[in-house]
Amino acid sequence: MESYQLPQTKIEQFQTEGYTFIPDFFSQDEVAAMRVELERFKSEGLGRNVATDGDGKTHSTTKINYQIIPLNDKSTLFRALPFNPKVISAIGQLIGTPFVRHLDQIFLKPGRTGAGTSWHTDNAYFKISDPTKGTGMWVALHDATLANGTLHVIPRSHLETFEHERDPGSDHHITFRADDQRAVPIELPAGGAIFFNYGIGHGTTANNTDNERAGLAYHFLRADYIPENYPALKSMVYLTGPETTGGEREYGVKIEGTWSDEVQRLSNPTRP
Repeated sequence: MESYQLPQTKIEQFQTEGYTFIPDFFSQDEVAAMRVELERFKSEGLGRNVATDGDGKTHSTTKINYQIIPLNDKSTLFRALPFNPKVISAIGQLIGTPFVRHLDQIFLKPGRTGAGTSWHTDNAYFKISDPTKGTGMWVALHDATLANGTLHVIPRSHLETFEHERDPGSDHHITFRADDQRAVPIELPAGGAIFFNYGIGHGTTANNTDNERAGLAYHFLRADYIPENYPALKSMVYLTGPETTGGEREYGVKIEGTWSDEVQRLSNPTRP
């Protein structure tokens, strides 16, 4: 398998601060392919607005937080992405092996009406015994800036415990109250990726620009930290270790090795 080495400073940042980021993790061809699929998702109505008018129930007509989840059953490109050798190498260096793909989704914020996602930790949903053994990988599908509501993180917040409650601005999310002064916004060009462990408090803000902004999120978990009788186990995909079959067991077909072909098919369909 092709090897990719994260800078040691980035590994140390992840280990101590709970997060790190790589501005050029995905190539422009890879970003172009992902955007093609995003446009298809939109045209086929494969997502929904999860923003509400503040009661947690009534969907908002003025704020939009468009969620597409899951992705692997809708796109062979996004199904193949976790098998990208660069992704596998990076995740292994951050959380160790063997690990599984835990979850995948996209959040799209339209221009001017795009609502943020409130402060939360992923482990408030997942309830893993050690949140540092899982990581989110948040990928900017468009340039992510302060103006359009890029991801914010609270460094070292995995060392704390936060009481979550229902988020009235969403039809299903939970949230906690945070000191915004502690937040670190991470601006990234399209294709940049942020990695943060399951215990890191994070969120996004509103999109105040005229253009849409989308963030792609994958979650990866060390296989030896999957809880016993975990409800999400049957949707997880082994990416490394003795249990992996390159996706054949989970999907009925070999997925490993298809990422480059999927990118080529979508980003440059006329290239010989």
